Amino acid sequence: MQHPPPAPAFREALAFWARLGVVSFGGPAGQIAIMHTFLVDKKRWISDRKFLHALNYCMLLPGPEAQQLATYTGWMLHGVRGGLAAGILFVLPSTLILLGLSVLYVTYGALPMVQAAFLFLKPAVVAIVAGAIVKIGKKSLQSPVHYLVAAAAFLAIYWGNVPFPLIIAGAILTGIAMYRISAVKGLPNKQGADEDASERGWLINSHTVLDHTGFSWPRLLRQGIVALLLWLVPLLLLAVGTNFDFWKRLCLFFTQAALVTFGGAYAVLPYVAQVSVEKFGWLTHLEMLDGLALGETTPGPLIMVLAFVGFMAGYHTFSGSLGAATLGLALTVYYTFLPSFLFIFAGAPLIERTQTNPAVKSVLQYATSAVVGVILSLCLFLGKAVIAPHAPHIEWPALLWTIISLVALQIFKVNLMWWIGVSVVAGVIWSAV
Repeated sequence: MQHPPPAPAFREALAFWARLGVVSFGGPAGQIAIMHTFLVDKKRWISDRKFLHALNYCMLLPGPEAQQLATYTGWMLHGVRGGLAAGILFVLPSTLILLGLSVLYVTYGALPMVQAAFLFLKPAVVAIVAGAIVKIGKKSLQSPVHYLVAAAAFLAIYWGNVPFPLIIAGAILTGIAMYRISAVKGLPNKQGADEDASERGWLINSHTVLDHTGFSWPRLLRQGIVALLLWLVPLLLLAVGTNFDFWKRLCLFFTQAALVTFGGAYAVLPYVAQVSVEKFGWLTHLEMLDGLALGETTPGPLIMVLAFVGFMAGYHTFSGSLGAATLGLALTVYYTFLPSFLFIFAGAPLIERTQTNPAVKSVLQYATSAVVGVILSLCLFLGKAVIAPHAPHIEWPALLWTIISLVALQIFKVNLMWWIGVSVVAGVIWSAV
């Protein structure tokens, strides 16, 4: 049996979190795989069972699960400072990169070369979203009722313009009712003695009791007060400036979006598009699609697309001011990720002393089923803007590249980042020809 490795110095872990933020392409699956390879397989800082236990909790939370998992594992290794370092460094590089790309977009986006680069990139993004429907649907649509929930969610948001939070709430209530009707029982956790013994080879395993992970009501109260102050302070500072109504709306909107992002970024994007494009008029349909394309090309969580929305909101509201746009982006990132840190620091101590609740998992599977229908509405929303912006006229090159992208990504499993590069080059060549 392997002996556990020595505890890593904070500087050693910090180096990994900084590197992770730069190379974390490929969405949450790729990001989680990178963390597992390094933390579990290579360094043996955290055991596989402990890692998966943390992941299960993060999957149940609203918000980006990979960023929350980084925060959770950083917290296990070095307490609050470790969680802050892991969580902040996970999104900081992508924030800076997306800020630079957004500035270039509004400054040079009208140039023919830039438009050519987006020509086939947009259909590729539509194919990526369609692939997300298949991926999430395979995991969540396990019964006829799940399919009905997905269909109802699609009709509600696409035809009824029902707010996304109400759809999720309805799906959760349906899940509670179905769980009670069927009286679903969780299977006991069957782990052999050999597997339990093998846990001892990791620094932090299912038997480890860490001093800083104990639950405390006074600490929970302090964390809640600190989180509330962190939420209020920027708003109070903005109140002394101009156009406070806009800034308040932006901060409240992205706080709400952060609290309902069950199912990942693709789930909340229809809600963000519905409100920011159609209700607030912060950006256009095509700008929303361009933002999604930019988000796909940066490391970090795809939820960073919301930062582009905040950037464009500030840019258009303040007549092309890059300063206001940058502030809009910064506030969007701040209010999008602030709840994630609270969920981990306040909730992880409880999770450390509990096992996965089968009732919660069953109920939230209905929420994920609703997410499938919501993502379908996003796919049609984006697809119409790309393939049939002037219906019934069809943009045949865009339709053809969407189909080619679906085949490449879903059947031949072409690397996502590689295909994005191919799409950019193909658009430039097509425009030149």
